Amino acid sequence: MPILQKIYEPSSIIWLQFKKHDLALKTDKDGNPVMLFIGKAGPEGRIKGKRFVRTLKKDAAGRIIKDHWELKGKST
Repeated sequence: MPILQKIYEPSSIIWLQFKKHDLALKTDKDGNPVMLFIGKAGPEGRIKGKRFVRTLKKDAAGRIIKDHWELKGKST
């Protein structure tokens, strides 16, 4: 998904909508999305759905050598 490959504002939460789903992305200090909540947002803004965590491994030069998203379970 191209939304997950973009660089966003560092150390923040980005609220997006993709088709009929609400998304919340948490970014690291470099602006890479590292946590994704996908589902339906409730009245208080919490997303009920699924939570994914991203593993990024970089080499000594700072290039990404491993990029993996893993399902961590339900988000409430």
